Amino acid sequence: MTTPDVPDLRALLRAPAQTPAQVPAAVPTPVPADVPAVTAPGTPTTPGMPGMPAAPGMPTAPAQLPGAPAAVPGVPAVVPAQTPAAPAPVPTASPEDALAALPTTAPGGFSPEQARKDVPILHRTVNGHPLVWLDNGATTQKPRQVIEALSAYYGAANSNIHRGAHTMAREATELYEAGRTAVAELLGAPSPENIAFVRGTTEGINLVAQSWGRSVLQPGDEILVPVLEHHSNIVPWQLLAKETHARVVPVPLTPEGEIDQRAYADLLSARTQLVVVSQASNVLGTVPPVAEMAALAHRYDARVLVDGAQAVAHMPVDVQRLGADFYVFSGHKLFAPTGIGALYTAPGMTETMRPWQGGGNMIESVSFERTTFAPMPHLLEAGTGHISGVVGLLAAIDWLRSFDREAVAAYENALMTYAAQAMATVPGLEVIGSAAERIAVLTFTLAGHDPASVADWLDRDGIAVRAGHHCAQPALAHYGLESAARASFALYNTSDEVDQLVASLRRMQAGA
Repeated sequence: MTTPDVPDLRALLRAPAQTPAQVPAAVPTPVPADVPAVTAPGTPTTPGMPGMPAAPGMPTAPAQLPGAPAAVPGVPAVVPAQTPAAPAPVPTASPEDALAALPTTAPGGFSPEQARKDVPILHRTVNGHPLVWLDNGATTQKPRQVIEALSAYYGAANSNIHRGAHTMAREATELYEAGRTAVAELLGAPSPENIAFVRGTTEGINLVAQSWGRSVLQPGDEILVPVLEHHSNIVPWQLLAKETHARVVPVPLTPEGEIDQRAYADLLSARTQLVVVSQASNVLGTVPPVAEMAALAHRYDARVLVDGAQAVAHMPVDVQRLGADFYVFSGHKLFAPTGIGALYTAPGMTETMRPWQGGGNMIESVSFERTTFAPMPHLLEAGTGHISGVVGLLAAIDWLRSFDREAVAAYENALMTYAAQAMATVPGLEVIGSAAERIAVLTFTLAGHDPASVADWLDRDGIAVRAGHHCAQPALAHYGLESAARASFALYNTSDEVDQLVASLRRMQAGA
């Protein structure tokens, strides 16, 4: 028996983007575990790969836990009618506004249930409770489109890329390069040639440090690094500065957790060669004015690297408008697999970059007398890349782009506002940071309890949050802390989950 050819693998792996008119206003409650999942209309499937069934023990709807605020008459429900009505706003200033900003269907046709139906793991139970995944800052959960894309690739097109003349090598290469094009479109890059694949944000930053930094930095040069940065945007620059005798200069924060813009302007000088900044902080949620900071840095002829790990899943990105010379992100925080990410390099920057790693794929010719190198971006992609990871990233980008990005951002912002007001009702709870512009990240402490104990307590109720220093020790030290708990939200989280979080924390404080 012969296996039929796969004439258009790309069509199998990439679902067409939905327009708002194609998106249903409400999504039914997930079906029980013994009923196979139904593939969404218009979504291509791989032969022999039906929709993934729900996990055993999957609830038909999230249960309302004791202690959650009661419903308020006249306030619109947050979720469709098939699920429990939205909980009441908390007794703080203008709570009705918070819920009013969370309509059943957001502008552009987006609703959280629309996203939830595609993510199988959200329908499992943990410790006998429906899973509430509030650790999106660490990693996001994967839609079935990504899971099926990986299976389709390995089942129908597994091959190495670029160097093969056979059919499957061409198909795999086309998928890999389609992923590069999708990343360029996602970031607003001028060309796919500006995109290099890396393992993630950390590797991308280290690549820039070694490939660009070692070629440019001289003794006495300065690298400006805000205090809010993730360790992966601090340590590589410390290592490079030690090697080149440059200096890492911290940029202080305001009490609200924003980058002190006056201090930043004062620190810029002719010695500044590089400014690094996160587009969104993983621990404070702060969204700095990156475009303004980049424009000011460029007046001093300094380059700007933007860490987009926490931003790409939460807001539209345009690297050219930001003025980024380098932009990095991790796929696993964008609903894609782990071990894949991308580095954007602005036109003109590649002239000062040298090979970081040597090997196959990054060369044009090799002899013992002379080796010549391939053009960008292949110059930075030595060896066999994470091909299946790129396929998964492509599927994740397609999935995310099927939603109205502005509507998603508006929904997440409204959900964060509601969560902040709800958590304020928990005795002894303090949220860290209060930046005016921020993503849906709420890092907090709870009086009388260390963060690890808080996370362990919540886990017993099926609620996943992060506890520790969040790889941002200087940012926490700004508030006199060594660790904290963090709830980080994504487009598939709901106000009902917020209320489960709040109810569990109240029980903990009550000594239940």
